[in-house]
Parts: sequence; C-alpha cells; structure tokens
Amino acid sequence: MNVAFERPSLWQRAKPIFLGFDGWLALAVLLLCGAGLLTMYSAGFDHGTRFVDHGRNMLIALAVVFVVAQIPPQKLMAIAVPLYIVGVALLLGVELFGITRKGATRWLNVGVTVIQPSELLKFAVPLMLAWWFQRREGQLRTPDFLVAVMILAVPVGFIMKQPDLGTSLLVMSGGLYVIFFAGLSWKLIIPVLVTGVVAISALVLSEDRICQPGVDWPVLHDYQKGRVCTLLDPSKDPLGKGFHTLQGMIAIGSGGLTGKGFMKGTQTHLEFIPERTTDFIFAAYSEEFGLAGNVALLLGFIFLIFRGLVIAGEAPTMFSRLLAGAVTLIFFTYAFVNMGMVSGVLPVVGVPLPFISYGGTAMVTLGLGVGILMSIAKSRRLMMS
Repeated sequence: MNVAFERPSLWQRAKPIFLGFDGWLALAVLLLCGAGLLTMYSAGFDHGTRFVDHGRNMLIALAVVFVVAQIPPQKLMAIAVPLYIVGVALLLGVELFGITRKGATRWLNVGVTVIQPSELLKFAVPLMLAWWFQRREGQLRTPDFLVAVMILAVPVGFIMKQPDLGTSLLVMSGGLYVIFFAGLSWKLIIPVLVTGVVAISALVLSEDRICQPGVDWPVLHDYQKGRVCTLLDPSKDPLGKGFHTLQGMIAIGSGGLTGKGFMKGTQTHLEFIPERTTDFIFAAYSEEFGLAGNVALLLGFIFLIFRGLVIAGEAPTMFSRLLAGAVTLIFFTYAFVNMGMVSGVLPVVGVPLPFISYGGTAMVTLGLGVGILMSIAKSRRLMMS
C-alpha cells in the first residue's frame, strides 16, 4: 500500500521561526526604522552612501533579531557567565595591547579584525547580573547586592579608563536597571539621588570658578571637563567646543511647530550641524519635522519602551524579567541621552539615537536587544500554547 506524503509548503516550514514573535514590539521597531530611513535619506543623501549603508545595517540587525529570538532564555542564561568573562578579558586586552585613535584606547586587534570590546558589555553585564540574581532568588541579602555592584564596577571601570564616557554610561545604566528591578531598597536609592541633585546644583552655581583654565577635576579627563563646562555655557566657545550644542539647539528651535519640510532643513543641508547623520541626527530631524514630528518620534519610543516593559512583566522567570526590563530601559537611556545632549540639556557624549542614527555597530547592538526581548516574549507564548 503506497502512502503519499504531502510536502510541506515554504510557509509551513518557516512558520516555527515566526511563531510566538511579539507583533506589537515588531511594529514599534518597524515604525522607528521607517523614521530612521526617512531622516537618513534627507540628512545623508549627499553624504556618500550613508542612506544605502543605513538600510544595509538595518537588514543585518533584522537578521540578528531573528537569530537571537530563536535562542531560549535558558540558553541565554547559560552563556551569561562565559560572555561576561570573555568581555572583561577583552577589556583587559584593550588595556594592555589596545589600539589608540584620537587619544582614546578602545579597540583591540584580534587577528582577523579590529573590535571594540566595550560594545559586547552593553548586554553581557545585564545578562550576568540577571543570572546572578536568578541564582539568589528567594534568599537575597545585602551582600548579594554588593557582589552585583562589583560585577558591574569592573567593566565600567575599564571602559571609563579608555576613556569612553558614552559607552560606560550605557553599560552602567544597564547594570543598575537590573539591580533596581532585583529589589534594591529605596532607602539606598534616595540618598544617591539627593546627592546627585546637590552635586549638580553645586556644579551649576560654581561654574565660573571650576571651569577656569588650570582647574583640575578629579576622576574626569580634561575633554570630559570641557564637555560639562560647554554644557553649562556653550556661548563661551561658540566656534569651538560649544559649536555642536549651539547648532543643535538652533536647528531644533528653527523647526517650529511643523518643521521646514522634508529635505528643506537649511541648518542640515548647509552643513551647520556637525555629525548630522550620526550623533546629531535628532537636530536634523527636528528642523525638518518640527515639534509635531518630535512628539510623533517620542510616542514611537514610548510605544517601544511600554511594550518591552509589558514583556518583562509577563516573563515567567526572574532572569527573564530582569533581563527584559534592563534591555528595555537601555533603549530608553539611548534615546534620552541622545535627545538630551542634542537639545543642550546633557553633555555631548557618543550615544546614537536608536534606529535613527547611522552606525553599523550600534544597529547590530540594538538588534541584539530586540532579539532578546523577542526571545523572552516567544518563550512565554510557547509555554502558554
């Protein structure tokens, strides 16, 4: 007796790959990518192959999302410790054998290519801390939080020494989010916040004295001191250190309510905005789309962050909840810091605007984050089915 088996269709074979994907998260990312392509076409159409390269980077990030989404959270937890150890070892390699460019030692030649190990730690640190708190679930004590702080302090210390203030800020924030979600007491958080407010107030009030030439700042490098002083008063050096901040503020203000229109930004196309396709692309976007466009972009990021927090809240394990919450707020940190520095609210640091700014490494890193969220959402849906 012959039995005929029907060959499965292409969709039937591909369906398991897409099964369990979070549609709302995918929609949020696609909307932001659309805004990124639109903005990049305007800001970078006369800037070599930036637009084409930006689209290519998005496709690479999409592939990363699909690959990472297939990895169950249990396997992500299994690689947390090795990934963290490798990341710290590479940072030590940078310290000993790193390549110096423009006064910063951030890169390492590994034979086949040159890498920037600090990028790996953006997610290796949250993974490691989520693993640590998962192991201590139900028996958390103060010493456990002290160990977590040490786990975070090692890579942050290496990265700050390179120096790379932007990346160290992202790595530190990602780790602090995990520690906070793990149940850090407000009794410890509030004194730190109060100290921060007092320190910032003192900094603003004493700007005239501490920003004088020859005044050394402990911990911070001279260029970092310059960025803070420029933030406090960019008009003191309008054609030098304050040029980026002033031009960004001018572009944002000139956009008005509805903007000058697509590809009609004068500050952008007359090249008054430095780094208009990378760190300062928000200024180019604001000039052309105005306050209305900014509100729409903010709603897009809020949509993304809200959906990520929902995934975190519904995650079945402590590891998944901590990791999803931290990854989501890393996206928030990216957007907040970038918009803040372009608007003159925060010092200028090398933090891109997620899915909008040009940059292959940053786009792949963002794809990794979205893939982790997809993996966690997918694991829950498969458990419920």
